[in-house]
Amino acid sequence: MPLDPIALARQLIDAPSPTGEEAAVGELLDAQLSALGFTTRRHAVTDTRFNLFASAGGRPRVVLNSHIDTVPPWFASREDDAHVYGRGACDTKGIIPAMLAAGERLLARGIRDFAYLFVVGEETDSIGAKTANEAFADLGSEFVVVGEPTESKFARASKGAFTATVRFAGVAAHSAYPHLGDSAINRMVAAIDEINRFADWGADDVLGNATVNVGVVRGGEKPNIVPAWAECEMIFRLVTTPEDVRQKLETLVARHGGAITAARGNPPQRMIVPAGQPSAVVAFNTDVPWLGNLGQPLLFGPGSILDAHGVDEKIGKRELLDAVATYESMVISLLEGNVT
Repeated sequence: MPLDPIALARQLIDAPSPTGEEAAVGELLDAQLSALGFTTRRHAVTDTRFNLFASAGGRPRVVLNSHIDTVPPWFASREDDAHVYGRGACDTKGIIPAMLAAGERLLARGIRDFAYLFVVGEETDSIGAKTANEAFADLGSEFVVVGEPTESKFARASKGAFTATVRFAGVAAHSAYPHLGDSAINRMVAAIDEINRFADWGADDVLGNATVNVGVVRGGEKPNIVPAWAECEMIFRLVTTPEDVRQKLETLVARHGGAITAARGNPPQRMIVPAGQPSAVVAFNTDVPWLGNLGQPLLFGPGSILDAHGVDEKIGKRELLDAVATYESMVISLLEGNVT
């Protein structure tokens, strides 16, 4: 019987795989791909984590890629007439079955010049993509199709990302005599206010304006101590470069006694689009920046990023099933050279 993408999506969802604990899903996909006739290879990322490569048997000119980790917390699958729900439903455990079902169809048509690469760690540091980019640099692939929820439109561009941790130094003192100290938390709060009000993080005619979210704050010891330290973590969605934003951030936080203690990022990305297909610009970040050795990138998938990471994550059944044909025709189109 042909692969059932809905059933496989639920099976993948029901195997928890928060970042760092992806092995169960990797093993499940290894078994599924082997059963479909692909030759699989586990690529070790750490002692307990692996990427999964699967060859159709020909020259892998097109690589279908997605990530197998999810954000926490895990919750099990369920479905109604229209949707499949559960952690990873659209990001990306509903996308992967569409890719596999497309591969099954391609094999039935005698097409073998493609492969799969499923990676770990996309939700944090992209360690899976980064290590795979080196390990498979000589694969000879021409295109890498990255599966993310793009509402079934090809993404022609995506914003970059810059994640930073900023630490603020103060002076501890007894809280009954706050004038003898210098609150690092107050310094941090003032800096966050200025970060949110700052209007020059970058703008682009295609990508729009850069945005910033301060998502984590911590600091101090006890309520009766003027805090001597505080720190916050933030992520910028870039339209310029990480270096440009870092320089501006360093100048801003220095006025409040802050310094960047950790940072990572990548610039905006431009992707190709198969001829005649609708496209859009997306604000979220992906593994695309870290897979350059695998060929020209495409970004496409069923589902909406607006449903990802939420308490009611879902993917439409009809959209998931329609994506099977899209991935199938996409591979054929790429192999025939029909790209813009």
